[in-house]
Amino acid sequence: MRPRARRRRIPRVLRYAEISRADPSAVWPLLSRPDRWSAWAPHVRGAWRLGSPEVVEGARGAARLLGVIPVPATITEVDPGHSWTWQVGPVSMRHTVEPAPQGSEMSVTLMSSVPVEAILARSYGPVVQHLVTRLARAAEARPA
Repeated sequence: MRPRARRRRIPRVLRYAEISRADPSAVWPLLSRPDRWSAWAPHVRGAWRLGSPEVVEGARGAARLLGVIPVPATITEVDPGHSWTWQVGPVSMRHTVEPAPQGSEMSVTLMSSVPVEAILARSYGPVVQHLVTRLARAAEARPA
C-alpha cells in the first residue's frame, strides 16, 4: 500500500480595494495611526501597545473593539507611508495605500488558510470592503 500524499494548506488571499481622490499622504495617517482608526472603522476604538503615533513593526498588543473588547494582535511588517501588516488570530491583514492617477488606491488584504479564507470571504469580506470605502471617503474629507 502506497503512503498517502499529504495535502499542503496554501494560504489564500482576499483583497478589498477602493480608489480615492485623496493623496496617499492624507490616507496614511488614517491607516497607520490607531488613534485615527475610528474615523473609518467605527467599531475599532484604538489600540494598546501597537505603536504611537503609528503602528510599529514587532509590536504586540491589542486592538480595542467597541471601546472595550481587546483583540490580540502583532504588527508583523511596516513599510512607512505605504503598508503595514498585522496578525490577528489565524488571519494576517495587510493595509496598503498606493499612488493612483487621480489620488490613491487603498486596500486591505486578508491572508489565511483555505478553510478560514472561505469563511472570511462570506462573512468579514463584505465588511472589509465597506470599511475600505469609508477610509477612501474619510481621506477625501480630511482638510488639506
